[in-house]
Amino acid sequence: MRAIVQTRPGSVDTLQWTEIERPTPGAGQLLVKIAAAGVNRADIVQREGRYPAPPGASPLLGLEVAGEVAAVGEGADGFEVGEAVFGLVAGGGYAEYAVLEAACAVKRPDWLGVEQAASLPEAWMTAWLNLVQLGCLASGETALIHAGSSGVGAAAIQLAGLLGAEALTTVGSAHKADFCRALGAVAAIDYHHEDFSVVAKAHGGVDLVLDCIGGDYLEGNLLSLKPDGRLVVIGLMGGARAELDLGRLLLKRLSVQGSTLRPQPLPVKAGLTAALRDVVLPAIAAGRAKVTLDKVYPMAEVAQAHRYMEENRNLGKLVLCL
Repeated sequence: MRAIVQTRPGSVDTLQWTEIERPTPGAGQLLVKIAAAGVNRADIVQREGRYPAPPGASPLLGLEVAGEVAAVGEGADGFEVGEAVFGLVAGGGYAEYAVLEAACAVKRPDWLGVEQAASLPEAWMTAWLNLVQLGCLASGETALIHAGSSGVGAAAIQLAGLLGAEALTTVGSAHKADFCRALGAVAAIDYHHEDFSVVAKAHGGVDLVLDCIGGDYLEGNLLSLKPDGRLVVIGLMGGARAELDLGRLLLKRLSVQGSTLRPQPLPVKAGLTAALRDVVLPAIAAGRAKVTLDKVYPMAEVAQAHRYMEENRNLGKLVLCL
């Protein structure tokens, strides 16, 4: 089969569309003939050599796929060769075939396009893990979601609405602000011109912050939170180090938690897959949530897709297709 392969970490110039051996599904796994694969910020970080694949996972880039079942491993009950599926993988999505755990596979309904399907798992499962399971966001609460026009940001804004909560978000342009407000954000804060903590406090503070930036956003995040507020850090685009005011943490009874989806154990990912299948898909089908698919690139043009994301131009998700 063909796949996007790297011989060394680095820029997009290290990515090559070349022939490699096709994987074989093990017990409880499906071999998927890929029609589309999602692009994520994590792919770029891995490409640069700063986010290695977990032990046992494919070293290839790509964390979400959609296609049809090409082979069924022993014990992968409920799936048949030829069925349309999509789901989260620990790696290997940038290829013609990938192994998908049956517990992380969702049967694709006819009304959902294959490229749309490939755009859903990573973003929505990340949002669910951090807003629902870790952040405990409840109806009537308010969340501050950084990078609202990203794939995860767009899903998190909508998930907050489905939970009966309000979402504030940060953006880098008026165009992105319009995009986020259309998804339900009650405020879209342009970080070039406004202090997000000032805006958050003007709204009475927030109960939860979902932060993919890190670095010097920490102080503003803590200022934005109400007493007993929760900060969940899911990315470090702005740096890995910051100074923490422990006094503010104590006085406001705040909690700070780090979170990553990729190394989560299979039972956790299976539960998130169930939420995607049983809650998110029906909401999309009913028009209560949207698929935010920005651009689709041929798999061999992965370099252009990565550049587009690195330039922070995407509104929602990018997908590679075969």
